[in-house]
Amino acid sequence: MTIKELQQKSIHYRKNILRYIVGANAGHTGGSLSCTDILNVLYNKVLNVSPENFGSSDRDRYIQSKGHCVEALFVVLADKGFFPESDLETLCKYKSHYIGHPTKKVKGVEQNTGALGHGLPIATGVALAGKMDKKDYKVYTLLGDGELPEGSNWEAALSAAQYKLDNLCAIIDKNGLQITAPTKDVCNTDPLDKKWEAFGWAVKEVNGNDVEELIAAFNSLPFEKGKPSVIIANTVKGKGVSYMENQLKWHHGVPNKEQYELAQQELDLSLTEISD
Repeated sequence: MTIKELQQKSIHYRKNILRYIVGANAGHTGGSLSCTDILNVLYNKVLNVSPENFGSSDRDRYIQSKGHCVEALFVVLADKGFFPESDLETLCKYKSHYIGHPTKKVKGVEQNTGALGHGLPIATGVALAGKMDKKDYKVYTLLGDGELPEGSNWEAALSAAQYKLDNLCAIIDKNGLQITAPTKDVCNTDPLDKKWEAFGWAVKEVNGNDVEELIAAFNSLPFEKGKPSVIIANTVKGKGVSYMENQLKWHHGVPNKEQYELAQQELDLSLTEISD
């Protein structure tokens, strides 16, 4: 898949994320849009995982720690053929498996997540198991910057460095906003690069909404032999929709009919501009 095709794919993903959030009348809109490019690159360029090999012990693992942004994950999994996209019409509906957080009842989901701070500890254990079993699979986990104050993250970070888990990559969706305020005003974790380095990790910082920068970072893994890697992905919450970008209200907001139509128009225009 070319860079242009990946950029187009991100826009299609964003259009579908909005479609199913509006259909469900629920969802974490801003954070799903901020991590779309990360998931796009992971599933279309990086991960050795597919509907066909999902039961294989040799597959790569992706664990979404920021589970509240499951809409982005579901849209990508549907696109990759893990389940029919029409299933997402039941998102957040009575008796549907497609709920507001990842569940292993949905094919393609590695772990139930949602309680923040759990993804990295689980990923660390899975990566350690891979080392012990002499497997070549890689483990990736996506964290939100708002969940980083959870102490379990830092316990896992210490353990991953101690066991030299260079088969592990954490990605931080650093969009700067959480549910009530900017992250720096709630519990400031900056400078992230210095903190992770102090905990024994190799660090790269990229524009997390630039597919070329993301590909380059993933292609250079592990950043240092014998160390776990972390990608600090600087993103824009609500990316792709002008009135949502960097706006706190869209953490958990659902567009009304007029807002939805405007968002789709903007994304269609972006698609046209890339295609020209």
